[in-house]
This record gives sequence, structure tokens and C-alpha cells, in this order.
Amino acid sequence: MGTLLAGAAARVSVAEAYEQCERLARTHYENFTVGSLLLPTDRRRHFYAVYAFCRFVDDLGDEFEGDRQQALDYWEDETEACYSGSPRHPYMVALRETIGSFDIPKEPFLRLIQANRIDQTTKRHPTYADLEYYCRHSANPVGRLVLYVCGYRDDERQRLSDFTCTALQLANFWQDVARDYAMGRIYIPLEDMDRFGCTEAELARGEATDGFRRLMAFEVDRTRSLFEKGLPLVDRVDGSLKLDIALFSKGGLSVLESIERQGCDVLSRRPVVGRARKMRLLLGTLLKLKLLGRV
Repeated sequence: MGTLLAGAAARVSVAEAYEQCERLARTHYENFTVGSLLLPTDRRRHFYAVYAFCRFVDDLGDEFEGDRQQALDYWEDETEACYSGSPRHPYMVALRETIGSFDIPKEPFLRLIQANRIDQTTKRHPTYADLEYYCRHSANPVGRLVLYVCGYRDDERQRLSDFTCTALQLANFWQDVARDYAMGRIYIPLEDMDRFGCTEAELARGEATDGFRRLMAFEVDRTRSLFEKGLPLVDRVDGSLKLDIALFSKGGLSVLESIERQGCDVLSRRPVVGRARKMRLLLGTLLKLKLLGRV
């Protein structure tokens, strides 16, 4: 079925499966090595398994050389096997153990697969409601999976997590408008573009008109509001997860600030948060939480 699935049928032990998940995480996610140091030791391998699932399903949807819908069918079958059978892919062998350890429901995994199915056919989102629907499948399940592994199952924390995850997804979209357009995608709701008088031709020219800048200012304000709605989650979790959520939120808000600092022109230059800024966020957030007695 393609190079991504080469060797997928090889039987491995659970320990070997977790080792492969960790190797993937440390190889592909530059911040995971640092972030993993904050995770409880007894749960790190479970986070590696969840990360491997998320990363691999995205790779199938974005990079698989062949029939991507068929590849996603395979991944969905492997997900089902985690609940009522014996998965064969090493990442799924590990994930089945993690699912059993924390009684994780099937829905978040299936939603992530569905998000990648949507990516195969949807390049534009007519309304903000359509974009929210996509985020409920592509971003929000990740936050819910983290909560499950950390022992939180209640609706209220999941609702707050959804606000944060949707906001993070949107901040990434606004940061990458030009890059996404070059790949044939527009995540800005078309109804919002119409409202501010923006056209695809302007995106193609990389022309940040006054209307486009007003449009991006509107999207930034909308996204900041979501971050603010999700921030109470910091006080509803314990341990390192408190710091992780605070950092993710501050990092996302910093992206929005970077967009504003360059006049909401994300077409001529991609707004970024530099390494020095990221380190200041880490140290500042950790210090603040310690002073407030939250960690």
C-alpha cells in the first residue's frame, strides 16, 4: 500500500511497539523531547502512542503515495481492531495497550481519521460553522485524548479543551494563509472573505489589501476570544498538564500578537514566534504558576 505502510504487518511485542512510537515522536516533533521531560514518567509511553497515531494518520492523509482513502480505511480498520481484535501495525499494538489502560473511547480516533478524509475532498470552507466542524475533527480530539491519558473524563474539562484546541488550529491557519494557498487550500471562511471584500486573486498575488488586513484582524480577535474561553482549564488540571496548557495557550496568543505586529499582513511574511520568545514564555509561565502556587 505504499512506503508509509512498509513493514506494517510485522509482529512486534508491546514493548517494541512503544519503542517505535517514542522513536517517531522524537524524530518528527522538535519540541517533543523537551516537552516529554515534563510528562509523568509512568505516562510518557502512552503519550508517545497517542502522538504516533496522530502523526501517522496525518501522514497518510498528506503524504501517502497511492490511494489515500484506502490507506485511511486500513488505519480505521486497525483502530477498530484496538477495540475488538488484534491490530498488526506497531503503533496500534502500543495504542491498544494505552486504550485499555485509560478506557479511552473510540470517537476521538475516528474523528481524526475523518478529518483526513475531509482533507482529500475539501479545499475551501464556505462558512465559519464549516471550519468549526473541521476543527472538531482535526484538533479537538487531540486535547480530549490528552485529558483521557491524564485521567480527566468530565464534559466540562473537555469543553474547555475544545476551545483551546480550536484556537490553536485557527492561529496556525492564520499564520499559514500564504503557505496553505500555495498548496491549494484556503481555511479562511469564504463568507468572511466576502464580508471584507477579499478575493482569491488577492491571495494569489500576495496582496495584503486594507480589506484583507481588516479580515485578519477580525479572525485574530475571534481566535483570541476562544483562547480566553479555554484558559480556565489551567486551573482545573494538576501537575505538568497545567504548565503544558498554559504554554500552548500563551504560544498561540503569541502567534496572534505576531500577526498584529506586522499589521495583519500574513501574505508577504509568515509571522513566527522565535526560539528566544518561546524560552521566555516557558520560563515566565513556569515562574508565574509557581508564584501562584499552581505547580
